[in-house]
Amino acid sequence: MLEGALLDQLVERGFAVSDALLDHALVRDLSRDLCTALDAGALHEAAVGKSRTRQTAIRGDRTLWIEADPAHPARAALLAALDDLAQSLNRSLMLGIDHVEAHYAAYPAGATYARHRDRFRDDDARVISFTCYLNETWRTEDGGCLRLYAPDPVDVLPVLGRCTLFRSDTIEHEVLPATRTRLSIAGWFRRRDAVLRR
Repeated sequence: MLEGALLDQLVERGFAVSDALLDHALVRDLSRDLCTALDAGALHEAAVGKSRTRQTAIRGDRTLWIEADPAHPARAALLAALDDLAQSLNRSLMLGIDHVEAHYAAYPAGATYARHRDRFRDDDARVISFTCYLNETWRTEDGGCLRLYAPDPVDVLPVLGRCTLFRSDTIEHEVLPATRTRLSIAGWFRRRDAVLRR
């Protein structure tokens, strides 16, 4: 359930930040799951845009799409929690969210993601973007902030369990370099009608 204060932030500023959006035990399970997947080589170099081309000058992370899989209960639990959150967003803001997609992301030390929006030029399916950080014992000096331009820059330190919600169409953002591997989940609350109205 989305608290009123977070909804107010999302409406008034275009983004909201919370350290209690997801259950802490689930966050720790997801962190362990991502570390296991990373050690097993299950993450792949991320691509950019619908063409799915690799552009290291734009982004340097490796990703793994999260599917509901009985072999990975933490992933299924995350998707269920995001579905509940989607229903709350729809009830409160009438956004027409139809489904959620999410992936793990691992940024090696020094890797970044250049400033961008999450909505494609010709596709308005993504309504709200979501991040959750899975980094144990993260310190300010480790870097790796998510910088939101809302419109002035706001830096979100990627500590364990911290989540952000922000408008996919208006909030530009970037990932700043870190001094060690940075672990996160990125997701999008999407609506069915994916064609921009002219």
